[in-house]
Amino acid sequence: MRSIEQLIEELLSLPSASRALLAEKLVESLEFDTDANIQTAWVAEAKRRRDEVRSGSVQPISGEEALAQVRQMLEQ
Repeated sequence: MRSIEQLIEELLSLPSASRALLAEKLVESLEFDTDANIQTAWVAEAKRRRDEVRSGSVQPISGEEALAQVRQMLEQ
């Protein structure tokens, strides 16, 4: 049987898309105690933001641009 270290090394050698899928499946497999009030608040926030984009009251930016802005703020 392979050790965890051997398994990690093997998995890290997979292409990035495969690693991303594996990471998603691993996170899904974890059991989280989800507070219903928190879940409801996040769903409401996501819908509010979606509606702002759809109405045109805010303009979305790409992830790359958002990260560039954050990096610039951190450098100041």
